[in-house]
Amino acid sequence: MATATTTTTGGGFFSTSSFSPHTSPLFPISYHIKKGVWKQKLLLLRLNCVSKSSKSSVESESDTASSSPPLFEPSSPSIDDDRGTDLAAYNWCAALGGVGFLETAYLSYLKFTDTDAFCPTGGASCTTILTSGYSYVFGFPLPLFGMLAYGLVTTIGLQLGAKKMAFGLDKTDGELIILGTTTSMATASAYFLYILSTEFSGESCLYCLTSAVLSFSLFFITLKNLGSDKIIKTLGSQLCIASLVVLALSASYKTVQPVSSSLAENEIPYVATEITKESSPLAISLARHLHSIGAKLYGAFWCSHCLDQKEMFGREAAKILDYVECFPNGVKQGTKMADACYDIKIEGFPTWEINGQVLSGEKQLSELAILSGMKPEDLSQQN
Repeated sequence: MATATTTTTGGGFFSTSSFSPHTSPLFPISYHIKKGVWKQKLLLLRLNCVSKSSKSSVESESDTASSSPPLFEPSSPSIDDDRGTDLAAYNWCAALGGVGFLETAYLSYLKFTDTDAFCPTGGASCTTILTSGYSYVFGFPLPLFGMLAYGLVTTIGLQLGAKKMAFGLDKTDGELIILGTTTSMATASAYFLYILSTEFSGESCLYCLTSAVLSFSLFFITLKNLGSDKIIKTLGSQLCIASLVVLALSASYKTVQPVSSSLAENEIPYVATEITKESSPLAISLARHLHSIGAKLYGAFWCSHCLDQKEMFGREAAKILDYVECFPNGVKQGTKMADACYDIKIEGFPTWEINGQVLSGEKQLSELAILSGMKPEDLSQQN
């Protein structure tokens, strides 16, 4: 029969029970078994303690890492870079606007003092262009408009750079003002470059080209600073501004008739021409007929061909003709032709307008009779 044995050794308590008789003596085996079990339990306990402590330490380290700021925190380029780009654009606008303001101020001074411009390239091209009829807009010197435009761009650019707008305006208002101003300046510069290439072929003006470069530079800087989104939103407004500028300049210059350089070198006051030849009955009859149908003769007091045409009619008949003087105020740099002469697009002097036809050059009396619907043999029958 199996017996239960309890043994105490060295402070350790072990018990054995229900062992088979074939396993006696059991004490050494039981002891080692129990000892192995306790060693396994102790090992597991130690492992659990280590794993828990390791887990808690890892969690604490992760919490510490998440709470503490990193050594190299990435910057926010979207804010700082944009701010730096805006400031650079505003500074460029202020600087280029200041240069343009000084240039147009100098040209305005020349206008008011009637002084010739200093032309670094030599020649009289600068003076010829700067004193032509295209140097005025609705009677006001063109450089004055340039001063206002460049001055406005410079002022707004400085205020945007200092983040301190006047008159209660904000950044958006300032950007729109600069956009509208530079758009009008670039449009006007393109218009004047066209005039320079067509009306002043072979001549150059350093001041005109410099102003064009400044205007286009300011316009492109403004567009680049706005970005594609704002450009698309304001595209309609820009087109409207450009159209208004072109219409205004065209309306102002529709009566400008550039005078040749040789003629415009000296100022010629208006002088009424005197006809010495007496009129024949035929000439008087033709003059009356031309007057009755509304025919007109366009000429200039300085034009020798116009005088010759009047001499064909003679003194009495010439007074009956409907004559239009195209330069009633004389000739000088920047002379404008009379509106009536410009409206029929005169190409030379003298010019006849008969039954809706515009005919350039001198005409013989017989030719004028045919053009007006009269036969030469019928001229003598007119009273």
